[in-house]
Amino acid sequence: MEDGNANSTPEPRPNDRIKLNVGGKLFETTVSTLRAGGPDSLLAALSARSIDDQNPVFIDRDPEVFSVLLSLLRSNRLPSIARRFSKQELAEEALYYGIESCLKSAMLPPPLTGIDASLVTTIRPTADGFPTAFTAGSGDGSVWIAHGGQISGYDWNLTHSGTVRTHIEDITSIRRVWPEIAAVGSDTVAGLHFYDFSGGRHVGSAQWKDPSDPRIYKARVSAIADSPNSVFASFECRHKENCILVIDKSTLQIASEFDRQSGKSAKSMVADKLKYLPETGVLVGSAVSSGAFGYSGYIRLWDPRSGEVVWETNEPGSGRSSRFGDSFADVDVDVEESRMFKICSKSGDLGTADLRKLGDDPWVYLEDKNPSMRKSGGGEGSIINCYRKQVFVSREGGLEVWSRVEEEEEREGSYRRNYVDKAEDSERGTVKSMEGGGDRLFVSREGVEGIEVWESSYFSGAVSVL
Repeated sequence: MEDGNANSTPEPRPNDRIKLNVGGKLFETTVSTLRAGGPDSLLAALSARSIDDQNPVFIDRDPEVFSVLLSLLRSNRLPSIARRFSKQELAEEALYYGIESCLKSAMLPPPLTGIDASLVTTIRPTADGFPTAFTAGSGDGSVWIAHGGQISGYDWNLTHSGTVRTHIEDITSIRRVWPEIAAVGSDTVAGLHFYDFSGGRHVGSAQWKDPSDPRIYKARVSAIADSPNSVFASFECRHKENCILVIDKSTLQIASEFDRQSGKSAKSMVADKLKYLPETGVLVGSAVSSGAFGYSGYIRLWDPRSGEVVWETNEPGSGRSSRFGDSFADVDVDVEESRMFKICSKSGDLGTADLRKLGDDPWVYLEDKNPSMRKSGGGEGSIINCYRKQVFVSREGGLEVWSRVEEEEEREGSYRRNYVDKAEDSERGTVKSMEGGGDRLFVSREGVEGIEVWESSYFSGAVSVL
């Protein structure tokens, strides 16, 4: 009886060789190397051809870029000749071959540590390059920049992915609430508006209205945050009345309102900073103002399901007799550590509070464990951003980072302070905003074009400014 499998094609083995003709240049590699890009890649599909067919597979692409990608598949690292090509050229070819994930893992920066971070580039939108707001919340190192009434997107590779023109002249707050949806607000245009970045369309809006109160009219957005199911936005009317609206992400419709207040005092100002804590489901909001008598403001925690305040503090005051008059200039929350940080306006001291142990005066003031650091000065105009268990602080143009001292983690106030930037970096202007995203820190400065991108180096201690 004739064997039915006698003419079957043998399965290629990992060490079998295969030839490719890419743009007229011959390459020879192994089946296992081609399959290193993943089972769904074009190269993995080509590796499945019969080993009896000795004719090279022809691919009408650039052979020089292919040699870089082939080296990546062999070693999981980019060769030095990759510098000859732009990031966009490499990304486009990797996308064609279906190995974009391999390129992405090789090109993304190492985990962000402020002590060895350096400025690697500045993103400048082509039209109206002065950023008014930005959001880096996707976690892959991408960023969306609002400049004027436009939003420009830059992907994980910091390559321009598109620009959306909105109906707003000057966007002052933005939050990426879905992979392709941005929530935006303005100091001059009423409402919270949602834009589909992929289609460039306005897909919804939320307005704070109350027919029973004529003062609730043309309310503008001051701050935006989001949870997996909701978007939170603080609104303020022309007569200072303010509140927080909860918008359902699935319908983009208003679900509830809470914390309505008159805005007539520092204790009832609109929240100008919001942050959601996924571990507890609590929303943190803060407001700060400065004048002839110094800084004043509040920090407040709400349960957005009930709208009830679960904790708050007002400064000056709230049991702070030892530091009365040294109100906070800014505050932020470390979501991973469940800790809150503030910087004092006069002394410049950095205080921290455990969100699980809040009381009348929960603050512990950090002890600087780096004796080589010069005195930082006051905290007026300072900005805080908590990211990856680090606290980044900007004092005017300078940038510093506070990191927990590992051997003393049990002590709340034991942190080490280091400068992130060099002296010439701080001369570029006062820091306006900063936000971490992926393994990058994004920074904008007053009156300066573009968004700075800070990354850590694979070589600890190596600092370069490109």
